[in-house]
Amino acid sequence: MAPWLQLLSLLGLLPGAAPAPSQPRAAGARGWGPPPPELLGPARFALEAYNRGRAAGRRAVLAAVRGRVRRAGHGTVYSLEATLEEEPCRDPTVCQLPLTKQTLLCSFEVLDELGKHVLLRRDCGPVDTKVTETQWRMGVFANNLMRAQKIQALDRGTAQYGITKFSDLTEEEFRTIYLNPFLREDTGQRMLPATFLSELAPPAWDWRKEGAVTEVKDQGMCGSCWAFSVTGNVEGQWFLKRGALLSLSEQELLDCDETDKACLGGLPSNAYAAIKTLGGLETEDDYSYQGHMQPCSFSSEKAKVYINDSVALSKNEKKLAAWLATMGPISVAINAFGMQFYRHGIAHPLRPLCSPWLIDHAVLLVGYGNRSDIPFWAIKNSWGTNWGEKGYYYLHRGSGACGVNTMASSAVVD
Repeated sequence: MAPWLQLLSLLGLLPGAAPAPSQPRAAGARGWGPPPPELLGPARFALEAYNRGRAAGRRAVLAAVRGRVRRAGHGTVYSLEATLEEEPCRDPTVCQLPLTKQTLLCSFEVLDELGKHVLLRRDCGPVDTKVTETQWRMGVFANNLMRAQKIQALDRGTAQYGITKFSDLTEEEFRTIYLNPFLREDTGQRMLPATFLSELAPPAWDWRKEGAVTEVKDQGMCGSCWAFSVTGNVEGQWFLKRGALLSLSEQELLDCDETDKACLGGLPSNAYAAIKTLGGLETEDDYSYQGHMQPCSFSSEKAKVYINDSVALSKNEKKLAAWLATMGPISVAINAFGMQFYRHGIAHPLRPLCSPWLIDHAVLLVGYGNRSDIPFWAIKNSWGTNWGEKGYYYLHRGSGACGVNTMASSAVVD
């Protein structure tokens, strides 16, 4: 391992390097009857999520499960209690103490929409201890404060990190609920490269001041950032070509884009193709956001916006700035390192911490400029106005920070 990576691993700042405190829970599984058949599928999905990324010798097996079922919109939520048997760890290079076999009691919430599962919550800890959920969350919160302080110490910009609305979530919970692992795979529709007319960009630009950007939205507990990034881009393109700023429907993409995975993630390139195939986008008022997948109810009669094509943009940030200032807001994907604790300022994480090869969040470039001689991108996020700078994130410009230049794209409206 490179010296930088060794240091960052010791600091607990590499993804997955800082496990949250185990959550002890009360009671065991004695007296549980046979599980109802309808719980087995969601329980196995939750077990697979628990084992993801774990060493082969440390994978747990499902011992018992019980729970309840409730409807949620057009989906079903399974609230499960399960006991997992975790084999003893034999290899000290991949496992930490204790080395003995242990039984875990876990609480899972699994959403099933049209046969697709989403893990909403996961809390696990050793059986027969008395620590409450509140106490455990306080432990997670304390760990996150220390993590935010480490990120703060290593940031090279002016960003301030600290307490946010996500401070009581473990790193895994935050990634699972709010981020988008499909972006790093980049297996979506191929797009033609855009034609760049000029590399000359004005010193600063902000489409918010020009009326091309709608209010900050909130994706909720759903990995639908890809849909918000694309609708934001299309909103800007339509405004520039038609003079009307319309808030467009992300829910239409969650429900009707048959290539992407709704709350499990997706790719902007696929979303553009879906908009073309469907014949346009409805407005937010006509097809409102629910934050989970539903049966597609798109109506071509209600579609207010269409696109003709989509294009991939240059990885050169000067060209991106010139294109933005001329053509409108840009859909991009970034590595969301540190964003769980971001409060304000210009973020500039160390490259090993915020690798451009590990992008996991889609956002919208709406402008650029300088603050105290530090160049930045102004980025519209989709976590509500009670995060960041009234919903916006500011990232260093010109260094390829967090992969901001690796997946830039735009719709085309003729």
